Amino acid sequence: MFELVLYAAAMLLCFVLLARIVDKFFVVSLDRISHDWKLSSDAAGATLMAVGSSAPELFVALFAVLKPGDHDAIGIGSIVGSALFNLLAIGGIVALVRKSTLTWQPMVRDILFYFVAVVLLLWGIIDGNFSIVDSLLFLGLYAVYVFAVVRWRRWFSYKDNGKDVEQEAEVDEKPNFIDRILGIFFPKPEHYYWVFFISILLIAGMSWVLVESAIHVSHVLNIPESIIALTVLAAGTSIPDLISSMVVAKQGRGDMAISNAIGSNIFDILVGLGFPFLLVMLISGTTIETGGHNLESSSIALFASLIAFTLLLVAKRWKINWFTGIVLLLLYIVYLTREIILL
Repeated sequence: MFELVLYAAAMLLCFVLLARIVDKFFVVSLDRISHDWKLSSDAAGATLMAVGSSAPELFVALFAVLKPGDHDAIGIGSIVGSALFNLLAIGGIVALVRKSTLTWQPMVRDILFYFVAVVLLLWGIIDGNFSIVDSLLFLGLYAVYVFAVVRWRRWFSYKDNGKDVEQEAEVDEKPNFIDRILGIFFPKPEHYYWVFFISILLIAGMSWVLVESAIHVSHVLNIPESIIALTVLAAGTSIPDLISSMVVAKQGRGDMAISNAIGSNIFDILVGLGFPFLLVMLISGTTIETGGHNLESSSIALFASLIAFTLLLVAKRWKINWFTGIVLLLLYIVYLTREIILL
């Protein structure tokens, strides 16, 4: 019992630290970097913010497949579960935070690439085997996605709703104990590239602790590692996505918030699985087994949720409000309830 409490506390602490790092350091540095690179709001959300806030899922998957003992299910499960959390939970919360009219051109782009990524993921899981060719296909598709994001406004002219938005006055928040401790590791805000880099390193360290803790919790409770990854670990590692999306949603940048959520999912699937799997297969010379009933059913649920999300946006003419938020959150609750019942 003591062992369970210890590892659960370690996971909770990592989740809290992830949230504070993103809220106090990551989002600020990312905004400045995207300004330097002259990225539109949806492009920044779909690339830089998505890559940075998805770092926990990437490192969790990497450490899971590198750890001896066949723990691949943790990496795959955390990414599939995070994808569901990002699409339904974060999408729902963003809609409740502030109603927005989304620009359909970047939404169509992200949904199209996300659809292809989910189909490839579902194919790999149902097939039960992941090869080097699959990894290269995943990484190649992500390269095409980044190219499309950068060029999209040249191909389809649309207004960047994230620019020139009057941001709400921020209330000065006194740093708490955790902020003071974290502040020791970070330079001054004007050195924002270093702030961004150190954030990624700290996220990597906490991701390693999360993988170790998740394995021990699943063994103590005698439940599959994939269940822990699909639920607790998935929601916890998605905290950076949730915080960063809420921050920009409150500022009226709905496009950036939703693009962050969907772009994070695209990165999670294509790079978060493609890169660790490629690395391990090049080292070991073998393929990776990706089967499992829990992962297969959750991947099908992810595909269905994407269809529902798209139909909801089209039906609402690309507007998100409280109704959209409630529907998406209810769908995520249904998914969680199903996973718990099947334990």
